[in-house]
Amino acid sequence: MCTDHGHDAGHNHGREAAAAAPREAVGEAVDPIALAPVDEVTITTLVDNSYDGLMADMGPARRRPMARTPPMPAPHFEGGETVPGLVAEHGFSALVTVRRDDRSHTLAFDTGVSPDGMAANMERLGLDAGDLEAVVLSHGHFDHAGGFPGLARLRGRTGVPLTVHPLVWSPRRVAIGGGNHWELPTLRRSSLEAEGFEVIERRQPSLLLDGCVLITGEVDRTTDFEQGFPGHEARRDGTWEPDPLILDDQAVVVNVAGRGLVVITGCGHAGAVNIARHALRLTGVDRLAGLLGGFHLTGRPFEPLIEPTVAALTGLAPDLIVPAHCTGWRAQHRLAAALPDAFVPNAVGTSFHVAA
Repeated sequence: MCTDHGHDAGHNHGREAAAAAPREAVGEAVDPIALAPVDEVTITTLVDNSYDGLMADMGPARRRPMARTPPMPAPHFEGGETVPGLVAEHGFSALVTVRRDDRSHTLAFDTGVSPDGMAANMERLGLDAGDLEAVVLSHGHFDHAGGFPGLARLRGRTGVPLTVHPLVWSPRRVAIGGGNHWELPTLRRSSLEAEGFEVIERRQPSLLLDGCVLITGEVDRTTDFEQGFPGHEARRDGTWEPDPLILDDQAVVVNVAGRGLVVITGCGHAGAVNIARHALRLTGVDRLAGLLGGFHLTGRPFEPLIEPTVAALTGLAPDLIVPAHCTGWRAQHRLAAALPDAFVPNAVGTSFHVAA
């Protein structure tokens, strides 16, 4: 793992944000990152906004039907049991497993919104948290960072590296109209360390797990339409300042031999198109095998981005596209219509398998 420990919790967020301002990125990567090709990758959705216990397998997607989830006590039924299925909530978490030759590696990308939603789904899916070799946080918003207590419970607080951007600790709020603001829960580093996570702050790209997984770090903003989150603010040096770009937003990238890149986003605050193009430039790989995760195209401020996003993603021609979490139903419908052979709807418990 590339490790570059950041500043302590008292660093000057204002200077950090200025240093992290988007940079122009023109042309191909001059010195691409050598992301080792893998034989296969499996992405299992642990937390998402929807669950469908009757959804059928589709292409590379394998579902977990209700009949295959463990029962739980329910004294009001004959036999004293019921089958609850899986937990859906407004958040995102995925398990990413890569295999190269006879070696496999697994990491968790984000942890969902509730303290135990991710952990409950891992237990119901029969997944062993002891298999995790790393955790990566896409950004500091609470709907991606809420499940650490449950994960610590499953692991017994044994140490695991946690890769984050230094700005994930920033207090943040969102304007909700009429001069009112909604202050978001702020992640606390000391609590994560007390739960056994070895925090590694990193704003540059990182290679993890024998060089099989790339964490993008900060994403270059190069499109003219992906301009961030209007009304989003961060508190720096005691003052609330505009923070539309959410510079800590980063993604996970895997290079599947002969297929191209599989890119996994959290909310996609950097822009789904920016993220995909940035991953291609970083690696020098010219093919997008898959784009999965949140694209943040729901709600009035973001719906005008749907058409240019669909047009750009159509041009990138991914083999697989799975718009999840905060993408929204309007964007999902447009992507399904524009990319019918690539589009697959997501649901909690779904595993996507991409092989060489």
